[in-house]
Amino acid sequence: MNDLIDDPTPGQNLPEFSVSEVSGAIKRTLEDQFGRIRVKGEVGRVFKARSGHLYYDIKDDRNVLSCTTWKGQVSQLSVVPEEGLEVVVTGRLTAYGAQSKYNMNVDEVAVAGQGALMALLEKRRKTLAAEGLFDPDRKQPIPFLPEIIGVVTSPSGAVIRDILHRLRERFPRKVLIWPVAVQGANCAPEVARAIEGFNRLTPGGALPRPDLIIVARGGGSVEDLWGFNEEAVVRAAAGSRIPLISAVGHETDTTLIDHASDLRAPTPTAAAELAVPVRLELIATVDAQGARLTRAVTRGAGLQRQRMEDLSRALPRADSLLDTPRQRLDRAGDGLQVALERFVQRRRLDLSNLSGGLRPSMLTRLVAAEKRSLRQAAAGLDPALARSVRLRRERFDARAARLSPRALQREVKDGTQKLDALSARLSRAGTAQIDMLRKRLAAADRMHETLSYKATLERGYAVVRSGAEVMTTRADAAKETLLEVEFRDGRLTVAPQGDRPAKKTPPKPEPEQGSLF
Repeated sequence: MNDLIDDPTPGQNLPEFSVSEVSGAIKRTLEDQFGRIRVKGEVGRVFKARSGHLYYDIKDDRNVLSCTTWKGQVSQLSVVPEEGLEVVVTGRLTAYGAQSKYNMNVDEVAVAGQGALMALLEKRRKTLAAEGLFDPDRKQPIPFLPEIIGVVTSPSGAVIRDILHRLRERFPRKVLIWPVAVQGANCAPEVARAIEGFNRLTPGGALPRPDLIIVARGGGSVEDLWGFNEEAVVRAAAGSRIPLISAVGHETDTTLIDHASDLRAPTPTAAAELAVPVRLELIATVDAQGARLTRAVTRGAGLQRQRMEDLSRALPRADSLLDTPRQRLDRAGDGLQVALERFVQRRRLDLSNLSGGLRPSMLTRLVAAEKRSLRQAAAGLDPALARSVRLRRERFDARAARLSPRALQREVKDGTQKLDALSARLSRAGTAQIDMLRKRLAAADRMHETLSYKATLERGYAVVRSGAEVMTTRADAAKETLLEVEFRDGRLTVAPQGDRPAKKTPPKPEPEQGSLF
């Protein structure tokens, strides 16, 4: 500070400084004296400005230290400060002369201890669970056989080799690898961007969107796995439209991405096993189901065939079905001609009765009486009524002329001719109907002959009977004493031979050789 000391004013013992000189001197003294330091304390008030800078306090039971992390440094922090968290911050002390304050520019934050880290993890878990990010209703079903699998992991570790090896053993699938850092400050943002990047791909495009995502990492300490507990990773996993399997750490390791994912695998190798089925087992299952289907179809067809045979045995014979219709046709044909003749005779009798009551003398008396009544009625009427009566009389005379004997005879003759024509038509219709029924009967009889066993006899077969019973096996025929064999041209009665051996014909004696002497 000697460079800031001027000559004292006469009469004064203390030097005089400007405000900026004092502020600058204090800032340089703090930065030179302390340099880069680490401070342990509890995080108090936390405020993130619109510019992206982060302001917060580190305190103990007596004092408070203001801390600042600039926008470019925030993304490099492995742990984001949260109120109530005990941390160890690393940075440089500096002063802000505009407000006469000093603070610490922090570029690294670490949790003070394992207990504090787990407390932070539990607090974050409860906060995210309250938002519903871990609800079972949000989880999507894992596809049975995905075509493309996206893997978010380190490309140089043993994890990706284990996943690829297990997929190749079980069911080979196309795999897209998104390389990320699996620990450290870059882990959380890279994993979150990888999940969101897979979701932004277009299905069926040049780089198709995967049907399943696996986020995998090997085992490690809580600090090593802390990137998978970050809020950005959890929100990216919960918002993924693609089903996601988390396989972070060993079976005993638990991270927050396990709660937000659709399925948790205890190890990366187990994630590959959960992603695809075993191809050989799947083929065996399909073959077994195909065999079951074949057996079911065969059994169903056999049951239907048996039912059809049972129903066919209950059906009557074809010739018995035609007996009753044939008898009805014969009776109808015999009675049709008689009925037609009776009908014609009855109509002629009715016509004769009607024409007999229309005698000429009776008609003449009726017409004369009607005319007298009309003249008597018209005598006392006025001219208008007389004219009306005259018109009615003329119409009556015209109708009376139609009722003359000749007109009646002509109408009777016309009616007789119409009746004869109708009788002829009825007779022709009856004859045509009888012919049609006879043709149908002949066709049915031909079908009966075609379907009967006699058509089979024409092809060289024969029917063996014992009495009225048909013999279908040799054993049954051997038990009978007499059998009747029906051929196409007649029947023959024979006695069965049974199992008796046929008589052997003795060999013909060889001719003796004659003597040469």
